[in-house]
Amino acid sequence: MNDFCQPATWLPPASPTSEPLLRLAGLGFSHRGQTLLKDIDLTLAPRGRTVILGPNGAGKSLLMRLAHGLLAPTSGQVRWATHDSGRPLRQAMVFQRPVMLRRSALANLSYALAARGVAWRRRRGLAMAALERFGLASLADRPARVLSGGEQQRLALARAWVLEPDVLFLDEPTSALDPASMRAVEDAVHTFHDQGSRIVMTSHDLNQARRLADDIVFLCEGRIIEHTPAKAFFHAPCSQLARDFLSGELLG
Repeated sequence: MNDFCQPATWLPPASPTSEPLLRLAGLGFSHRGQTLLKDIDLTLAPRGRTVILGPNGAGKSLLMRLAHGLLAPTSGQVRWATHDSGRPLRQAMVFQRPVMLRRSALANLSYALAARGVAWRRRRGLAMAALERFGLASLADRPARVLSGGEQQRLALARAWVLEPDVLFLDEPTSALDPASMRAVEDAVHTFHDQGSRIVMTSHDLNQARRLADDIVFLCEGRIIEHTPAKAFFHAPCSQLARDFLSGELLG
C-alpha cells in the first residue's frame, strides 16, 4: 500500500503545537430506521482544502451538515477546536442552491453583518467592500432573488466572506453553473483559503477536485473508505471502490 494512503486518519504536516481542527469520532446518523452514515472517524488539520467525493447517496452533504452542526448525530461525537481565547470557531456554509433573503443583494450582506454583531454604522461599508470583491457592486440594489444562478452563488460567497469564517463549508457550489461562474467560485475558494479559512467542500467534478483539493475524503454507502492526500488519491487510490469510482463505474 502507498505510504501516503491511509484510510480516514491522514493529516498534512503541521507544527508540533498545532491541534486538529475537527475530530469526528464514531459518528453515525439514522433516519426512519435507515442508517445513512456509520462509524465515521475523521480528523482534519487546521489548514487546508478538503474535498469530499463519492457517488450519489453516499452521504457527502449529510456529513458536512453534521460537522457544521445543522444536524445532530444519532451516535458519536463532533469535536471542534477553539481559539486560544476559548471562542468557538466561526463557521459559514454555502449551499448548492443559495438561500437568498427577500431583499437586495446589499441588504443580504448587511443582515449577515448585523447577525454577527457589527455596528450598523460599519455595515454598509463592509457589505459594499464584499460586493466589490466578488464582482457584484453594480448589483447592490437589485433583489437577490432575481439574480442569475452564478450571481446568487457569488452573493452567497460574499455573505460568507463578511462573516470572516474560520471554516467554510461548500456543498456542490458550482453545480449547474456555466464555466465563467465556476471559475469565479473556484477563485473565491482560493481567496478564502489564502485569507486563512479552512475549506471543506463536496463536489462531483473530479477535475475541480484535482484543482482545489489538498486532501480527499472518499465516501461510499455512508462510510469513509479513504482519506488521503489528493495527489495520492488520484494517482493510486488504496481501495477498489475508489478505483472504480475514478474510472466511472456506478457504485451503489
